[in-house]
Amino acid sequence: MRVRQGLLLAVAAMAACTKAEFVGRPEPIAAPLGLPAPPDRVPPAAVALGKKLFFSPVLSVDRSLTCASCHQPGTGFADARATSPGVNGGRGNRNAPSVWNAVYWTSHFWDGRAASLEEQAGGPMMNPVEMGHSSRGVVASVKTDPELRRLIAAAYGDDTVTLERITRAIAAYEKTLVRGNSPFDRFEFGGDKSALSEEAQRGLALFRGKANCASCHTIAKDHALFTDNKFHNLGVGMDPEGNLRDAGRYTVTKREADRSAFRTPSLRNIAETAPYMHDGSLKTLKEVVDFYVGGGNANPQLDPLIQPLTSFTRQERADLVAFLESLTGEPQ
Repeated sequence: MRVRQGLLLAVAAMAACTKAEFVGRPEPIAAPLGLPAPPDRVPPAAVALGKKLFFSPVLSVDRSLTCASCHQPGTGFADARATSPGVNGGRGNRNAPSVWNAVYWTSHFWDGRAASLEEQAGGPMMNPVEMGHSSRGVVASVKTDPELRRLIAAAYGDDTVTLERITRAIAAYEKTLVRGNSPFDRFEFGGDKSALSEEAQRGLALFRGKANCASCHTIAKDHALFTDNKFHNLGVGMDPEGNLRDAGRYTVTKREADRSAFRTPSLRNIAETAPYMHDGSLKTLKEVVDFYVGGGNANPQLDPLIQPLTSFTRQERADLVAFLESLTGEPQ
């Protein structure tokens, strides 16, 4: 964890020393039904460069991995494995979160150590158990790709390669990965009362009421992010002795109250992004619902919002799963 924080600080320091401005007119990112207008605008040339980088193996030291190796379009821009393999036999210790709708998050990584997508983008490249590069190695590797150099020139006005230019372009692409207009959105915000099955409608009522899911996975009047962008301890990841393996947000803040707390993930497209939780320990949505119904795992920092749900029937659990499955949206 300290290695990752150090790498992230190095990226931030390098960005502070140089300035890389995109050329071209920034364009707004279209907001689908159910989501607010994204806060950023991005030039098309920057997005094209970022997409090429996202799918390019030059960002890993042995050219065996891309960003998409762990954030796979076919599995909701997440990873179907509990944790992701890296270069040289390395393996991460957390499940790769989805990149869909990341433009709306106020922090990134499960522990929130990156305040922006630009900060987040550099971390995996230089993590020794992920892509394994150094900052100089990333720059040198990108320089060998003529197509990337051409796209850099289109995005920035010249083909100078810097780490800041690389991370800013990746972030520009990720900001365009916005996805809403799910059956829930059409029901809730579009006025189509036939968009949700009766089972899913009952699940929505439970989500807002008896199950209290909406206290953290928020639904506003005219949109729904399905996250409060905060950090909560659920008791996930106990070892055989009953101790939590991952200190989570505590590694960033050093506040005891944040020990083993993790960022609330959005539930949008959740049916596509199994397995679940920060360690990928729960394989199905049914397991997730059962975990919450049981009140999580007791520990000194367990969030008080996590309470056992007594008399929560089998049908109610199925209704809640049906509602979660209704959150799968349509790509822009």
